[in-house]
Amino acid sequence: MAKHRRQNVKTVRRIAGTTAVAAVATLAGPAAANAAELVVPNTNYSFNVQGLENVPNINQVPNIDKYVPSLSAQNKTSLQASVQNEPTNNYATEKAAKPAATSAGQKVVEAVYSKIGSPYGWGSVGPSAFDCSGLTSWAYAQAGKAIPRTSQAQSSQGTPVAISDLQPGDIVAYYGGASHVGIYVGNGKIVDSLNSGSTVAERSLNYMPIHSAVRF
Repeated sequence: MAKHRRQNVKTVRRIAGTTAVAAVATLAGPAAANAAELVVPNTNYSFNVQGLENVPNINQVPNIDKYVPSLSAQNKTSLQASVQNEPTNNYATEKAAKPAATSAGQKVVEAVYSKIGSPYGWGSVGPSAFDCSGLTSWAYAQAGKAIPRTSQAQSSQGTPVAISDLQPGDIVAYYGGASHVGIYVGNGKIVDSLNSGSTVAERSLNYMPIHSAVRF
């Protein structure tokens, strides 16, 4: 019998404590049209408290969802809404998923620029010295393309391109019989390995008489 009374005392204390919380919440929070249910854990007791859900920061109280079940549902809905409304950087995501592609012509240009200052060498195909067609064939190889070795073969086997339609990476042949070639790098410039005693350098497109231009 004494044990039963002790349990009742504990239950009454829980109810009293929870009722006190409800009373404070009612006074602290502004009135609301709908009452929130305040539950006493481990009992069948509950209370409807006006304005309970409007008490500032009440949803941050530890285990508040055990006392006010409606706040648990409210927090879940708020979290889902914040995730759905969070802005996403689509550009950055797409960019990471699809890296910007570098054209074959641009790779050729980057390769030939990397050899500016290298010496001319008759019959040389790099990587430290070059003749004119050795430089062009080496640059194309860096872009994963195999092209003919000599200037005449390059000018005759590539796809002809009008000078007005040149794109970076195209090969420009010079002099009668296409005896010299260079890589068009854009902005009216070429890079070539001209002759003995010179180095790989950037020059004007019209520095020499143009024979033809081709693209591979």
